[in-house]
Order: sequence, then C-alpha cells, then structure tokens
Amino acid sequence: MENIQNLPIDIHTSKLLDWLLDRRHCNIKWQSTVKTVREKINAAIQDMPENEEIKQLLSGSYIHYFHCLRIVEILKGTEASSKNIFGRYSSQRMKDWQEIVSLYEADNVYLAEVASLLIRNVSYEGPALRKQIAKAQQLQQELSRREVECQSSAAELRERYYAACKQYGISGENVQRELQALVKDLPSVLEEVGRDAAKLEEQIQLYAAFTNFVCDWSEPVLPMLTFSQKTGNVTFYEWRTGKVPSLVERPAVEEAPPDAATESTIDWGDFGHKSSDDLGVTAGITVEDGINWGISLEPTSEDTGGGSIDRGDSEPAPVEIEIVDTGTDCPEGVARGDDALSILENSQSRSQFIDELMELEVFLTQRVTEMGEEGDVVAMSQFQLAPSVIQNQTREHIRDLLSQVQDLLARLTSLRMQHLFMIQASPRYADYHSINFKLLFFL
Repeated sequence: MENIQNLPIDIHTSKLLDWLLDRRHCNIKWQSTVKTVREKINAAIQDMPENEEIKQLLSGSYIHYFHCLRIVEILKGTEASSKNIFGRYSSQRMKDWQEIVSLYEADNVYLAEVASLLIRNVSYEGPALRKQIAKAQQLQQELSRREVECQSSAAELRERYYAACKQYGISGENVQRELQALVKDLPSVLEEVGRDAAKLEEQIQLYAAFTNFVCDWSEPVLPMLTFSQKTGNVTFYEWRTGKVPSLVERPAVEEAPPDAATESTIDWGDFGHKSSDDLGVTAGITVEDGINWGISLEPTSEDTGGGSIDRGDSEPAPVEIEIVDTGTDCPEGVARGDDALSILENSQSRSQFIDELMELEVFLTQRVTEMGEEGDVVAMSQFQLAPSVIQNQTREHIRDLLSQVQDLLARLTSLRMQHLFMIQASPRYADYHSINFKLLFFL
C-alpha cells in the first residue's frame, strides 16, 4: 500500500505561505531570520574564488537557499585543500556559507522564503511578463505591417523611377552621365526633325492658299517653316542673313563643375573686418536732451593731413561710355556664338518654329472639323471660287496632313526634349535633375 505521506497536497499558490505557517512547518518570525541571512550573504559574497559558475549564481537579482547549496558544493572543490582529517574545512569562505545554509534550514526558513518568492512570481512577475510578451508581439505585428508597407512603397517608387527614366530614354544607372550623353546626340535628333520638316510642303501651301483666298493676305505666312522646309536645319546665321556662312565656330560646351562652391571656398576678402580708423572716419552716437540717433562722421588727421577737407566746387570729370553693337567684331561670313547654332538648337528660332507648327496644327484641326459638317450649303458655296488646292482636299487627306504636323510637334515638345534643351543650355541642370531622380527613388 502506498505511503500516505507521499500523497500530493493541492494548495493554492496564494495560500502556500499561510499553510506553511498554520501547519507549523515554518516559524511565524521567519522574516527576521531571513534578514540576518541576507546580511551574512552580502558579507560572504565579498570574498569569493574565481569561478565562472559562482559568478553566474551571484549575478542574479536575488540569491536564495538553493543558490547557497550550489555555492557550498562548488566550494567543496575549490577549498578542498583546507579540509582537515576530521572532515571540517578551515577556510573562512566555506564556514560562512555553511553557516548561511544552517540558518536557512533552521525552522525551515528557506521554505517560507521560497514560498514567498513563488507567490510573488505567480501573482506579479508572471502577469507582467505576459503583458510584456503581448506588447512585444503587438509591436512585432506592427513592424511586420510597416515592413510590408515600406516594401510596397519602395516597389512603387522604383516603378516611378524607372518610368521617369523611360521617359528620358535612359536606363537609370548613372542619370547625370546618361543625360549628358543624350545631349550629345541632340544635334542628330534635331537634324532628323529638320529633314522631316521638308515633308510639310503641302501643308504650308494649303495654309498659304487658304489665307490668301479668305483674307487676301499679302504677306508670307509661316516664314520659319517655309525656310526650314526648303533649306533644312541650317545655322541661325543663314536664317538671319540669308547667306551661307563660310566658317562655323560653334560655342564651346560648358562642362559642369564637379563640386559646387561652398562657403569655405568663397574669398570674402577684408569685408566686415576693417575698423573705422582703416576707413578714415570715426563714428559716434551723441545723446543730448533725449535720444539722438544721428551718426557723425569725422575725418582723421591722417586722411586730411591735420587740416580740414577741401570739398571744392569743381565738377567731376565726365565718363565717356562707348556702346558697341553685338557681333561687330565678327568677320563677314563667319557664324559664331548663337549664330553658329542650328535653327532648332537656337532657342529663339526654335520657339518660332514650334509656334508656327502650332499655328498650322490649329488650322488643319479647324479644317477637319469644318469638313465634317454635313449639309453646310453656305460653306460649299463659299469655296466654289477657291483655288483647286483647296477644293480638291478630302477630310481624310487633311487628317493625314494633320497627323504629320502633330507628330513633328510632339517630337519637339515632349518632356524629354524640353529637359534636353535645358541641359544643353546649362549643364548644371543635369546635376539638379539627377538629384531630383534620386529624391524620387529614396523618399
């Protein structure tokens, strides 16, 4: 038959200490004994041997009875040389810790202390750890959600970045270098546009005939388009003078500096560091019968030689300014500076070229709309006396002519071309735009 003494007893954790005291397993004044034990432990730990396990035991926040037992077991090995023939240890360390274990075991004080620790851990430490774990799990979930959002945002920004690069026709590996490489290819692109402008002869003739028929317009229309349609993308000098230059001296390409000037590279000179004596005047503020904010300037004796200033009544010598017209120093037949640029490279002529293209686009769009109206007898009667170049047009053909103009206009006014023109005008714009690309990706 099983020994009844070995049967387990179920006791609620919060009632464990009370049960030990009620059953007289522990003394009701166990706390005073524990206080004495704590003092001896604090004194004993001041002199301990070099042992890694003892260091780990003493590093805990609270040393209890079972720690003390393990320390005694370790000391039996480290203090073995102090053991006499009677089995006792002469080492003070061993004596101190054996005394601590004896005080713990007297009246089962260790049971009361361990029960108190168990109640505190179950009632307070456990719930606090559970709350901490729940908070950590919630934070982990929040960070996981933010990680997904950041990855999604990064993917979106990456797509925007490569979409922006695609608009410029670059890969995005080195934005600044790739943009500058595109600028080098810009003249060939503009030459191709100039060759395609030669195909606008029919559109220009139709517009000129229409304006002459409707408005009796005597002056030439679309002069820039007419000129480029006949000659192509020639130099601005030829457009301005009507003569082919004998020598073309294109302006040097400005290279963007590697680093912008900083305050440390700016030479401020002696500005702001000269005293009033260096300037030859003395400034003083006088106060008489109130506040007088006037500043009196008095010359020093060094500047006047000990005398007064002779202001004199003589008039200053007149300054002659000679105005020289731009380009007068350029030899005849030589295209230099902006004149050496092609029509589509020069900003002035390019703007006029685009304006005339828009004008032609509006005209053709209006004609397509007018020719689509059915039953307009008045309009039909108005064009009975029109030239054959106007009467023989069909709406579909006008649409084809319009598409050619719109294609040419789109090639010149695209976002890519606008930025290339800006980079050509100022290489610093490439640096600025490369920074914008980086901000677009990393924000």
